Amino acid sequence: MTTTAYEVLYEQGQHPVKAWTRGVSFDENSKKQLLNIAKLPFIHKWIAAMPDVHLGKGATIGSVIPTIGAVIPAAVGVDLGCGMMAMKTSLTAEQLPDSLTALRAVIERRVPHGLVFGGRDTGSWGELPEPIAQAWQPLSQGFERLCEKYPRFKNTNNIKHLGTLGTGNHFIEVCLDEANAVWVMLHSGSRGVGNRIGTHFIELAKKDMERWFIHLPDKDLAYIPEGTEHFKDYLEAVSWAQDFAMTNRVVMMNNTLQALRDVLKIPFEAQLEAVNCHHNYISREHHYDKNVIVTRKGAVSAKLGEMGIIPGSMGAKSFIVRGLGNEESFCSCSHGAGRVMSRTEAKKRVSLAEHITATAGVECRKDESVIDETPSAYKPIEAVMAAQADLVEIVHTLKQVLCVKG
Repeated sequence: MTTTAYEVLYEQGQHPVKAWTRGVSFDENSKKQLLNIAKLPFIHKWIAAMPDVHLGKGATIGSVIPTIGAVIPAAVGVDLGCGMMAMKTSLTAEQLPDSLTALRAVIERRVPHGLVFGGRDTGSWGELPEPIAQAWQPLSQGFERLCEKYPRFKNTNNIKHLGTLGTGNHFIEVCLDEANAVWVMLHSGSRGVGNRIGTHFIELAKKDMERWFIHLPDKDLAYIPEGTEHFKDYLEAVSWAQDFAMTNRVVMMNNTLQALRDVLKIPFEAQLEAVNCHHNYISREHHYDKNVIVTRKGAVSAKLGEMGIIPGSMGAKSFIVRGLGNEESFCSCSHGAGRVMSRTEAKKRVSLAEHITATAGVECRKDESVIDETPSAYKPIEAVMAAQADLVEIVHTLKQVLCVKG
């Protein structure tokens, strides 16, 4: 008898949910949220839930939602194009200094991060650095076109946030792989401008649902039907924000590599292997004989041979993976370990001493403000990887030695 790698959730008269969650926690609230999404009539085939699945706003984080003829802005969320970038260098562990404190300080100076940097709001550059101006150029025309239709996008920290990390679970890490090669890995998205775009279209979708008297199982599932006023504009705006997010990661990677050069003062190569992938985005794809819009909310594309990144929490392993092209998951995999505690719960349940122990050997902040990102707030990454063994294969296993948190 053949067994599947996923479990199926199903309620009469709606689309099923296929969940790659064997061996990992899968709470009832997340199940209910996924079943609510599955009630929508424009879902194509089924919804795929990844092993890092957990409750989100509107849509469940760790879900893959294929649709025909409509898109759900809150399912994509407001951190449009959020994702990962990793780059292998020619450096080895032996070439790193015994103490990484100075390197962390230089990275933190070169990459604006957190709520306040240098006494100013994050990303509030003085005179715009030339690399930022150059990186903005390919984005500028599309942004001007968006602002002509939606003037409120103009007054965002768009160019000022380019090359900045942000807050929450965004990070920069220096890691070692199984052969002790040094990697740089980072996690961020489209920052303030993406937030404004996402929020604006979520509001428009909700207003349209009210205007058309459409009743939904969750108001955050408000959708924009194809052929209506905002559909094309939304896809164009999200596509631009995804480009911004990818460019943002490239700028930060360049600055982090320069920080390494500043501190080590030895020549090295980068881009020996490089991955830059979204895990919070929209993509037009072809699945089961249909052209569909795939919304990956905390999920990574894992087409056959496609490279991706699955990070663990600070203090845990991360993985560079190769997609196996599993069509039942719409060629997707998890985007990380997935939370088992909310940020508030983690700060209540985890002590500072426990956090310090859990991050032993990692040069990082060890204060109460980052306890919500402590390893025990997340699912065990090894169990998450085991649950999706039919979605990806592991190419490299990384262990961080330095972590900069936003």
